[in-house]
This record gives sequence, C-alpha cells and structure tokens, in this order.
Amino acid sequence: MNKQIEEAVKVLNNGGIIIFPTDTAFGIGCRIDNEEATARLFKIRNRPTNQPTPILVNGLEMVKEYADFVPEEVIQNLINPFWPGALTIVLKAKINKVPLLVRGGTETVGVRMPGQLAMLELIKSVGVPILGPSANFHGAPTPYDFSSLDPKLTSLVDYVIEGECSVKNTSTVVDCTKTPWEILRRGAIQVKI
Repeated sequence: MNKQIEEAVKVLNNGGIIIFPTDTAFGIGCRIDNEEATARLFKIRNRPTNQPTPILVNGLEMVKEYADFVPEEVIQNLINPFWPGALTIVLKAKINKVPLLVRGGTETVGVRMPGQLAMLELIKSVGVPILGPSANFHGAPTPYDFSSLDPKLTSLVDYVIEGECSVKNTSTVVDCTKTPWEILRRGAIQVKI
C-alpha cells in the first residue's frame, strides 16, 4: 500500500475528511458510518442537506450491505459490464445502515465502484464505503485535475491525496428504483435503458 493511501486510511478511521482522485473526478469523503464527519463534509461543501451524496464501494458484496436489494438484472446489465467504472447506480437503501444525511432524506442510495486500484485499496482497508461527492464547493466546477482543486476547500479538509483522474468526466447516474430505469445524469458511460 502506498504511503498516501496508508495516511488517508488513518485519517478516515480517525473521523477525518479527505480529498482524493478517482477515475472520474476528484472526490471529497469520509466514512459512511461517521455522522459527525458527514455533517462536517456537507457544511464544508455548502451542500444542501436534501441532496443525497453518492457512496464509493469496492464491490458487489459491499453494495449488498447498504442496499436493501440488488436486482439480478442490475447485476447483469449494469454492475458486471460497467464496474469498476464511471457508473453510479441508485438503489433502495438499508435505512438503518445509510444515514439520513447521506440519503438526502430519501430512501435511496447512489453506489459506485471507482475504476482505480488505489481507491479500491483504500475502501477495502477502511472496511466501509466512503462518501464520494466531487471535491468542490456546491455549485462550483467539478475538478478533474489536481491543479483545479480550490485551495480554500483543500485547507478545510484533513488530508489530500495527489494523483490523476483518468476519465475526467462525471459518472453516469442510473436510478434503478424505478421501472423502467431512469438516467438521472449522462456522464462518461453510455447506458441504454
């Protein structure tokens, strides 16, 4: 494990907030099970509390711990072909496992497995999903390069992992709680519904 990831794991496990590169964009996150850190993250970003935040996982097994149910057709048509990668899937949340703030007051959760080994290693080492909104103040441009990070934002977090984003585009978001599924945001992955 590289030194930056090691340090980031320590910071997260001590209730801290980190900024990190993913395959899509730079994200800002904390452990899903630390409500104090989650509240601080929303405050730092000026994110409205009724706006859900995606969570980053290291695979299907972790999704099953936080999603109420993962339909077989979601696994076959979305997870198997596109994960790890730039696809966020919205599923019904396990209300007792996914905090209200993360859900934005809804009963759903957006999950994504980033296509980047260092991030997957970090999530595996922490043992729980980490929040994965983009590392910007609410309404500001999404940072795809280290140099695009707002110094005001980086000064408010506990650790910043340097690195590159390979895709440099937002993830596609598909709501699988509806029939038919609905594309909420078109991003790097072209999904046919």
